[in-house]
Amino acid sequence: MNGTAQSWGAADERHRVALVLVDVIKAFFDPRGEFHYAEAAETLPGLQRLLEAARAGGRLVVHAHEVHRPGLADEEGGKLPQHCVEGSLDAELVPGFAPADGEVDVPKRRYSAFFATDLALLLREQRVRQVVVAGVKTNVCIRATVQDAFAHGFEPILVRGAVGSNRGHLHDATIEDVERYLGRVIDLAEGERLLRGAGR
Repeated sequence: MNGTAQSWGAADERHRVALVLVDVIKAFFDPRGEFHYAEAAETLPGLQRLLEAARAGGRLVVHAHEVHRPGLADEEGGKLPQHCVEGSLDAELVPGFAPADGEVDVPKRRYSAFFATDLALLLREQRVRQVVVAGVKTNVCIRATVQDAFAHGFEPILVRGAVGSNRGHLHDATIEDVERYLGRVIDLAEGERLLRGAGR
């Protein structure tokens, strides 16, 4: 031992940008899901393009998704019907969006991917600065995640075409609020360039 501090896995410079996929699960995207809405499918091509770009660029990819424990009290039940119970169809990831080797699975019990998870710690340890947030729904879990990313000191980035909601006016209002107060909103081509390594 020479007294020099050593990292358990030094963060790669490429990790300064990370992709956080939020609730790409069957609850929203499968017709049998509790919260399914037809428009959700419109985001899948954009989500796939971002995931492919992040993998090609060697970016950190986080799969954050709702999971609740069966038979136990959960305060979310005061607002929503029972959903995304562990082991149920609702809680399953959409085919093609399972974590690959080196990607991170983050179960969550609230709207934000940051609340009561180790996501902020994980991103800081990888020296992440910018967080591309994509998935559903724009006005609920996406907004909560973006707001917490901002509060934790990250720059949240939303990509048009890779977020969606069944409430169009709230989707539009959230996009406006994010651009005005919390982060950046970019188009899909720019999102791909950023994740592949050709952005700032």
